[in-house]
Amino acid sequence: MASQRILFVTGRLAESSLRRVLEECSQRVGFEYDIAVLGISVAALMHADWVQRKLELPSDFDRIILPGWCQGSVERLGECYGTKFELGPKDLRNLPEFFGQDGKEMPSLDRYDIEIVAEINHASRLSDDQVVELAERYSESGADVIDLGCIPGATWDRVGPVTRLVCDRGYRVSIDSFERVEVEAAVENGAELVLSCDSSNVDWASQLDVELVVIPDDPRDLTSLESTIDVLVRRGARFRIDPILEPIGFGFADSLARYFQARKDWPDFDIMMGVGNLTELGEVDSAGVNFLLAGVCQELGIRSILTTEVINWARTAVREFDVARRLMYHSVNKNVLPKHLDSRLVMLRDPTNHQMGEEELKQLASHLKDPNFRVFVARGEIHVMNRDGYWRGTDPYQIFDTIAANTNEMDSTHSFYLGYELSKAVTALTLGKQYTQDEALTWGFLTVPEQSAHRRRKNLN
Repeated sequence: MASQRILFVTGRLAESSLRRVLEECSQRVGFEYDIAVLGISVAALMHADWVQRKLELPSDFDRIILPGWCQGSVERLGECYGTKFELGPKDLRNLPEFFGQDGKEMPSLDRYDIEIVAEINHASRLSDDQVVELAERYSESGADVIDLGCIPGATWDRVGPVTRLVCDRGYRVSIDSFERVEVEAAVENGAELVLSCDSSNVDWASQLDVELVVIPDDPRDLTSLESTIDVLVRRGARFRIDPILEPIGFGFADSLARYFQARKDWPDFDIMMGVGNLTELGEVDSAGVNFLLAGVCQELGIRSILTTEVINWARTAVREFDVARRLMYHSVNKNVLPKHLDSRLVMLRDPTNHQMGEEELKQLASHLKDPNFRVFVARGEIHVMNRDGYWRGTDPYQIFDTIAANTNEMDSTHSFYLGYELSKAVTALTLGKQYTQDEALTWGFLTVPEQSAHRRRKNLN
């Protein structure tokens, strides 16, 4: 099969850098290429209408890739030339990723085998609408089962109707209670799972036509778990095991060992892990915790987890584990590292951070002929430039004041725009993140793309 022929359109300043990147990228991905250098210094200033006036196609190409900053209608270019036009990345160093990492097709990560049970904490204190709203949110985030959390020592007299309400909305439901009245009412109205069962309630719980989560009477003693399991096996009850994950400082390491032991002792039984005991009870962003625990679950064959989103730092815990379980399924089953497969859990920092060099920045600044501000973060500083000057530093206030004193372009619109971009730039500088002007900083799956009208540039002559 013949390789694709691709034409890359660029400006004079980026030509040498583009050739270096394409020399390696084309060999890895497998395509033939040529480069069209148009009569403009800065490729980022291109507009589709200007490209249409300046570009002459030297031969037939399967694809024509424009700089990611190019404005205007790419579709109209395709209609004009009869060839597919598309925008490339805004940073040419991201071309390998643009074509698929190192030329390899990225995995779909659509498979997983760990069930997420998401608890609505203290559900009895919420209105019906609030319960349904949380059930909907958890489900959209990836939850497979909605757990109605009850309050120990109090009886929820509406647990039956609320269970029916949630079930009627199409959600699978579990009930988290040791109170017989609450459990039986929930089961009668559609709950399919009961959290939890131990020696204190096994006699009546084992009579229910529902699956149970079996826990030890004392988390430090698996023999108490074994005795309850024996009763359930004799009575033909359906159940899964939860050896109880303890918080750090209260036996966390020992509890991990219990999961290993439980898998060894009961290789054919389903096991659940309450990961919320770590995400909720440790003051750290929960994404990394979910990533690690998903790996433990995948390797040990733990096929369900219980989590919640009560504390603020774990407010996206369900979605985090949904991403993590997919990543770990692929990683463990394909025997590959969970790296360079899916960056949605890299939130605080970024997978890569490309920065311009000192000479490249100076050269770019020296060729600018228009008043538009360009903002970069590189070499531990914020860099701002246009035709009137080149300003750099680490203090955005000082940079702004200096620019305002040396340019006539600082009307209210420019001031707001520059202040906004400097705010993003100093955040990127502080955290070591990738900064790209007019684009949102990347926060993993929390990223909200920017929609900016300020970037609309006039056609170039």
